[in-house]
Amino acid sequence: MSRPSTGPELAAGLSRGDDGKVRCFWGAGDPDYMDYHDHEWGVPTANDQTLFEKICLEGFQSGLSWLTILRKRDNFREAFDRFDFERVAEFTDTDVERLLGNPGIVRHRGKIRSTINNARRARELAGETGSLARYFWSWEPSPQSRPACLDYATLLSLTKTPESTAMSKDLKRRGWTFVGPTTAYAFMQAMGLVNDHIEGCSARPRIERLRATFKRP
Repeated sequence: MSRPSTGPELAAGLSRGDDGKVRCFWGAGDPDYMDYHDHEWGVPTANDQTLFEKICLEGFQSGLSWLTILRKRDNFREAFDRFDFERVAEFTDTDVERLLGNPGIVRHRGKIRSTINNARRARELAGETGSLARYFWSWEPSPQSRPACLDYATLLSLTKTPESTAMSKDLKRRGWTFVGPTTAYAFMQAMGLVNDHIEGCSARPRIERLRATFKRP
């Protein structure tokens, strides 16, 4: 990640948009990033289908920019039955070939097969624990383990955490693929298990309020 250019009144890692809002550096500039940053990233969710979508797309993002995935997300949703893991679990080799011919998604055989495999593992996991949400929220870090101040330098150091490493290890033990510790932490950031909006970002207080009132499954 490159260091953003900021005015003298802003701390490192923050940018002020034309609308006057102060955002995390990555959420400034591109309209797709801005919308995702302002309305979705870090919002806590307990919807199993949404959670499955997020962890699958984080796997597809590996080696690519998130903007690439974001701009193809509607195509991914159509291709993978809105990420209904019960449906995706029934995909066959014929579906793999169909998806490899879809120019609207990332045509990577390994990642496509991983999504189908993970749908089957998700079905098993939901059956065992009651829901994906209950499982994933069980990995929420304790407040004491979180940084006292989430500034730019701290965020750059958080590519993975003990919790994301442990969750990754457990998912792999259960047969999931493309769920390494870094991918697991990106998923934790996206689905609201942590609030990694930088201190001073206009979205951070709203996410804190949402997390405070969110009913854990």
